[in-house]
Amino acid sequence: MLQIECPYCGVRDEQEFTFGGPSHVERPTPECSDEVWTAYLYFRENARGPHAERWCHSFGCGQWFNAVRDTVTHVFHRVYAIGEARRELEESRQ
Repeated sequence: MLQIECPYCGVRDEQEFTFGGPSHVERPTPECSDEVWTAYLYFRENARGPHAERWCHSFGCGQWFNAVRDTVTHVFHRVYAIGEARRELEESRQ
């Protein structure tokens, strides 16, 4: 079973968490064009390797947090609070 580290509660089983999609995605303003809104809703990067994501500890503390997870190996390289700036993978290994 996959283990995920909640930044508030520590390491827990994957079943306690809910995936929330990619993190650091900025919502367009209401005045944006239909093309911009369509791109926001439907087009996401589907990268192999490290990817910044949002997760919620649904069956624990209920807090949302960000994580850098490798989409190939499913290894979580870093977890951090929602308000923290995104750091690249090399920085998170130090």
